[in-house]
Amino acid sequence: MSKHFEDARYYLGRAAEHAKAGVKEELEPVEARVKDLIGAEEEEPEPSRLDRIQADLKRLEERAEGEAREAVASARARIKEYRGHDAAEK
Repeated sequence: MSKHFEDARYYLGRAAEHAKAGVKEELEPVEARVKDLIGAEEEEPEPSRLDRIQADLKRLEERAEGEAREAVASARARIKEYRGHDAAEK
């Protein structure tokens, strides 16, 4: 019997999500009209904590990639230099 309740709970949750989306979709034109009437412009919301963290991670990733490229280039140059000296000694 509990499986039936789990299924019912799942479908009620899905129905609530669809109802919320439907209400939001229906009210968007009304919201736009009200904002036009009162002269309110849409403001960009402040980035959420998740957005800030993702941006920070992206910057760190780009920095790490740059440092890794520099390290690889440096290592290649040292290897090339070493091989050049090795060949000159023979």
